[in-house]
Amino acid sequence: MYNILESDSKKPLYPVCKKSLTLLSVVLSLVNVKAKYKWSDKSFTSLLQVLQDMLPKENTFPKCYCQAKKILCPMGMEYQKIHACPNDCILYRHEFEEMQTCPKCGVSQYKVKDDDECSIDESTKKGPPTKVLWYLPIIPRFKRLFANANDTKDLT
Repeated sequence: MYNILESDSKKPLYPVCKKSLTLLSVVLSLVNVKAKYKWSDKSFTSLLQVLQDMLPKENTFPKCYCQAKKILCPMGMEYQKIHACPNDCILYRHEFEEMQTCPKCGVSQYKVKDDDECSIDESTKKGPPTKVLWYLPIIPRFKRLFANANDTKDLT
C-alpha cells in the first residue's frame, strides 16, 4: 500500500514536466479543491477530461474521478460524519443521536423543507443536517504515520 503511494509520489505527470508535478501531488491538490468548493463527481470528471486533453499524450493523469479516487485510496482517509448543532452546542451522537432538536438552544438538527403541502408528517419533512462534523479517527492516522520505517525513527 505504502509502495504504491511512494511510486505515485515520484511518478511524473508527463515525461518532461517539473519534478514537483507528480501524479499524487496533482491529484491530491485537485481533490482538495473539489472538496473545498463542493463540486459534484460529474463536474470533477468533466474537469479531469479537459485537463487530460490539454496535457501531452504520454501523461499519467486520471481520466475520471473514479481513477483519481483509486490513486488516493491507499492513503486510507477514513472518516465519520457526525451531525452537530448549528450553534455548536452538542454533537448528535451517543445519548443525543435520536434527537431532532438541540436540548440546549432548541434549534433543529435538520434543514426544514419548504414544501408544506407535500408532507404532513414531521419526520418526513426533515432535510439534510444543518451542520456536519467530519471526524478522522486517530488509530488509522497513527498507522499511516508509522507505516514507513524511516518516518518511524523520526517520530520516536
